Amino acid sequence: MISNTYKIITYGCQMNESDSERMGAQLESIGYRKIEDFKEAQVILINTCCVRESAENKIFGKIGELKHIKQQNPAVILGVTGCMAQKDGEALLKKMPHLDFVLGTNKIHDLCGLINKLKAKRKHLVDLAPADGGPMEEVMPPKSSSWSVWLPIMYGCNNFCTYCIVPYVRGREHSRPLEAILQEAQQYAKQGVKEITLLGQNVNSYGKDISKSSFAELLARLDEIKGLERIRYMTSHPRDLSDEVIKVIKYSKHICTHFHLPVQHGSDRILKAMNRGYTTASYRHLIEKIRSEIPGCSLTTDIIVGFPGETEDDFQMLEDFMREIRYDAAYTFLYSKRSGTPAAKMENQVPQEVKKQRLQKLMDMQNEISLQINEDLRGKILEVIVEGPSRTDENVYTGRTATNKIVLWPKRGTEKAGDLLRVKIEQPQTWVLKGEALYE
Repeated sequence: MISNTYKIITYGCQMNESDSERMGAQLESIGYRKIEDFKEAQVILINTCCVRESAENKIFGKIGELKHIKQQNPAVILGVTGCMAQKDGEALLKKMPHLDFVLGTNKIHDLCGLINKLKAKRKHLVDLAPADGGPMEEVMPPKSSSWSVWLPIMYGCNNFCTYCIVPYVRGREHSRPLEAILQEAQQYAKQGVKEITLLGQNVNSYGKDISKSSFAELLARLDEIKGLERIRYMTSHPRDLSDEVIKVIKYSKHICTHFHLPVQHGSDRILKAMNRGYTTASYRHLIEKIRSEIPGCSLTTDIIVGFPGETEDDFQMLEDFMREIRYDAAYTFLYSKRSGTPAAKMENQVPQEVKKQRLQKLMDMQNEISLQINEDLRGKILEVIVEGPSRTDENVYTGRTATNKIVLWPKRGTEKAGDLLRVKIEQPQTWVLKGEALYE
């Protein structure tokens, strides 16, 4: 064990990644430094996800692996944070007594105090957020040497989709103060950050719980910050995307023209069972409005296949709807039970084999649509923000367009991560676009 070192092992979504960065910043503020080998760290945190039970099982396995580290060196501090910590609380300590503490969601600001308490008097500690999540207290944002960062703007969710555990572990929606977000973005820009991605379970609801703030206003203010080249955000709920937001994006300089709008299904009956709060007709109208106002934008979505009660007719409606909308890409998932959610108790659960067959059929169809859409970009010159070498070849670079298309090209210049570069598309594929960089 190396004194005053930490390692955070992160599972789950981008919000968890952001939380881990902020917990790391808190530990560094009291003298800890980050190391990669968790076996050598004095403080080991596991930041957990509980969206799917399969994820929980994987996390339990990792926590079990840490038991021998604790046995070899009792001075090591082991903690579990995040959504699973919030859901299970003290039960985690009873199940795995080699843990020192459990820290719930929206309690990042308590981390340093909790660590100091453990050092002063070793005992099990549990610190959970209130049932409604409670407002997230402002914490020191991490310093960044990267060209791209996550920037949370709100926490929690009010939607209670019947398949989702998030409102039960993240609580109700709580927006961060507008000025705090702007100040953080300005600090990042001064540090050389070129791209920010705003995070929230439903960013379109930002500001509804605080006076005189809205997502449209936030986007407009961020667009004015000098040095930021790309502003992205996730995730949007289709019901809450306003005309004002669309207008701000239309006339902005730096807000990306990529709309990720999870429809989840194409059957109104299933959407109602999911408690999504919109119909296929209202969703269709929204897409028509976006494409009319912002020609050339890209559209992606999430789809759940095999939700309880999904019939062949429902699935056919989903297929037809996806053919009509023609998404640039769709992230498709098999429905899986999540204990603690209403859908897990619903009757008429779809057999696993049927779900797999439907999923494959949907993916095959979407791949054809994606390739057709990308083929239209052949010969076009697109501006990308450089991400760096590809994973498989250091001589091939990768970047993304404002519409979130991944672009690959042979590196023959001096471009670096965060630079803007024009690339002529020569070989469109289903998931990527290949081309040649145009060096001036």
